[in-house]
Amino acid sequence: METNTYTVPEYLELEEQSEIRHEYYDGEIFAMAGTTLRHNEIIDNVRTLLRAVFKPKGCKIFAEGVKVECIRNFSYCYPDAMVTCSAEDFASTYIVRNPSILVEVLSKSSAGYDQVFKLKLYKQIASLQYYLLVSQNECYVQLYTRSNQGDVWTYQTFAQLTDEVPFEKFGFSMSVAAIYEDITFLPEEAEPMPPEER
Repeated sequence: METNTYTVPEYLELEEQSEIRHEYYDGEIFAMAGTTLRHNEIIDNVRTLLRAVFKPKGCKIFAEGVKVECIRNFSYCYPDAMVTCSAEDFASTYIVRNPSILVEVLSKSSAGYDQVFKLKLYKQIASLQYYLLVSQNECYVQLYTRSNQGDVWTYQTFAQLTDEVPFEKFGFSMSVAAIYEDITFLPEEAEPMPPEER
């Protein structure tokens, strides 16, 4: 089966017209799946926490609908949230190229993609200092931090509501309790079945 390929200009034009978001990698495009209510609530919590820290510093916080350029003219993704303090990005219309923090909220279907494939892409963004991954199905947060060696990253996990996620380069921390504020985890068997499956 032949796969359609797109140039970057073709991809960007498609995204302007499409009601569905697509990520782009080496000429191929991948449609983005819809999200759960919990996924959206967690993003809103994280974005609120980031805005409180970075908006007074003149930075911008975006969520879901804004693309980040991972590799110039090669790969473009839609992180769930991101922070940029770059004047170049402030002057852009559709694309962030110099993020400081990227955030992904993990679902069961996207976890591998976000933890492996996107991690590899995001690490290639020179401006990126932190990559935060938040599970939506359990209390579990992962943080990748760029070290002073540039291409070396440290990895930490946080699984207690009392934990604090450190963003030392920016002088603040984010509590796990605040990330999961008003979030209730339900066992799969307790989730209501759609009417057509009852």
